[in-house]
Amino acid sequence: MKTSWTPIKTAVTLALCGAAFGFAPAFAAEQGANAGVAATKPAGAVVLPGDDFYAYANGEWMAKTEIPADRGSWGAMYALAEETNARIVKLIEEAGVNKSASAEARKAADFYTAWMNEAAIESAGLASLKPRLAKIDAIKDRAALSRVLGEFLRADVDPLNATNFNTPNLFGVWFNQGLTDPSRNVPYLLQGGIGLPDRAYYLDNSPKMAELRSKYQQYIAAMLKLAGYDNVEARATKIFALESELAESHASREESADVQKANNTWTMKDFAAKAPGMDWKAFMQGAHLAGQDRFIAYHPGALKGAAEQVAATDLATWKDYLAFHSLNQFASTLPKAYADLRFEFYGKGLTGSPQQSPRWKRALSATNSAMDDAVGKLYVAKYFPAEDKARIQKMVADIKTAFERRIDKLEWMAPSTRAQAKEKVRTMYVGVGYPDAWKSYAGLRVSPLDALGNVLRAQEFHYTQQLAKLKQKPTKTEWHMPPQLVNAVNLPLQNAMNFPAAILQPPFYDPKASDSQNYGAIGSVIGHEISHSFDDTGAQFDAQGRLRDWWTKEDLAHFKKASQKLVEQYNAYKPFDDLAINGQLTLSENLSDLAGLAAAYDAFKVSPSGKSTGVEGDRAFFTGFAQAWRSKMRETSLRRVVLTDGHSPGQYRTYTVRNLDAWYKAFDVQPGQKLYLAPEERVRVW
Repeated sequence: MKTSWTPIKTAVTLALCGAAFGFAPAFAAEQGANAGVAATKPAGAVVLPGDDFYAYANGEWMAKTEIPADRGSWGAMYALAEETNARIVKLIEEAGVNKSASAEARKAADFYTAWMNEAAIESAGLASLKPRLAKIDAIKDRAALSRVLGEFLRADVDPLNATNFNTPNLFGVWFNQGLTDPSRNVPYLLQGGIGLPDRAYYLDNSPKMAELRSKYQQYIAAMLKLAGYDNVEARATKIFALESELAESHASREESADVQKANNTWTMKDFAAKAPGMDWKAFMQGAHLAGQDRFIAYHPGALKGAAEQVAATDLATWKDYLAFHSLNQFASTLPKAYADLRFEFYGKGLTGSPQQSPRWKRALSATNSAMDDAVGKLYVAKYFPAEDKARIQKMVADIKTAFERRIDKLEWMAPSTRAQAKEKVRTMYVGVGYPDAWKSYAGLRVSPLDALGNVLRAQEFHYTQQLAKLKQKPTKTEWHMPPQLVNAVNLPLQNAMNFPAAILQPPFYDPKASDSQNYGAIGSVIGHEISHSFDDTGAQFDAQGRLRDWWTKEDLAHFKKASQKLVEQYNAYKPFDDLAINGQLTLSENLSDLAGLAAAYDAFKVSPSGKSTGVEGDRAFFTGFAQAWRSKMRETSLRRVVLTDGHSPGQYRTYTVRNLDAWYKAFDVQPGQKLYLAPEERVRVW
């Protein structure tokens, strides 16, 4: 039976999750007829597990938990990130006064200290930004504009590992191995240049979006006025019009997730032919990419549209646009008036947070962004014991073995496809805790008195480090997440995974907890990341990370048909009467949740605990999974997530269980209950 019902809502707060696996960074039921179920139900729950398993597992927590005033959302992963943040800050502060600390640790402490020095920031005003603003003001022709646009290019996007498509600059660049050539690194150019979260915010005609657009234009004008510009309303109108034109040419979030549409290899000659209007030679010179012979135009339509606007929009508007985006991008590190103005729109307006985060949290976030590995070293040395790494590595091996067994049991899969699928599992690199090699910050200059200068130099330093990859061979063991991040990630081009140290602690991993709880929580995370290698995107890459069709025609058709059932299942979930989950946008994550949970359950059942605990262990396993997703979100934040995030909100990720036969047996779920699916309607892919 297909359903189109709306599960329990809690006032204006609802469940959420977002980011690579879906975790916040540390930097980002009623008693049923079955007596056994009633005996193990969480205290305070008010619904049957078969009616709403999320509320069954998390009802008491939802009722007593309030979202902190400086947050748009809150949950188990956010609380863990908060605890981790508090630990990290102490480590940084200690490094600042410890004469025996490494030079790198003291440099990170200086970065943090500068960010905390509000008096110095107020005194400096726009001093560190003035060279950038002067460069913008000096633009006299289209060639100079193109060169400056290139100079502002930064390596601040990641379309495949982090599904991060957002950059404040006109374009973003990502350096990684080629989609079809794993032997060399290439630059991927992505769309950017808009101040609202997504093209939908410019094109959607709903009253809520219209109101946000009006507030955004007011914000543009206010920021320019604060910086001393005149005629700010007229300038803001033109800036917004330019952004609207750029948004028109942007790919949608669903299109951006389609790697086949991104597979566009361009040479330098192709830019002039396929995206006329920009002086591409000047742009590449500004970006230090003049000698590059091959690029991947990830968003060719947006490159074309932006180039058209470089030719069509008057220089004065472009200069105002660049000045505003410079102020906007760095407002958090400017005097308080700028930071408060930015929070008023992006904090209150877009996330619904009534209060700005304390200064130390923002300082830590900036330090993590600038020197993530330096901070990560401090965290790992203090908080990640070797025995935890060994236990997680064994759990990973067990779940990989379980996944291989599941592949062996797939009756629909041809032997040739099966062999290559198993090769992917066997050859995966799994990084646990921290990277094999740390980044160096020896060339980064940090002043304890120049917060904004430090941020600007750190951005340029990172870009230079990434640019150097064009002369290096791709590295399978390269990490894309720092150890102090509460998250995990699958890297399709590397056929690899990273499990940072910070997620390997309660409630996701607890060395004192039962196997049922650990397999249900961190086990499902591990299974999720393994399964990303076989979701609708990962399944297009082979064991070497090459974009290649390694499926038989019949197998691929079966996979797509089963995946479409999951799309339809999630399309039926409606957090709001006027807004449903986008099953296609969230398909990759939903497939990985489903396959990952199933593989984790299989691995648990062959463990000593899984063999001996019976139905009680199964209930603990599934409840542990559901409780890992407990979260609340303000309405404006949830709407943004549903529109733009590739992850379903946590509440709906919990409903993955309705596709597993074992969940029905564990909780005696019966026909007529809201989450019940007849056996033939349960989605089975891997």
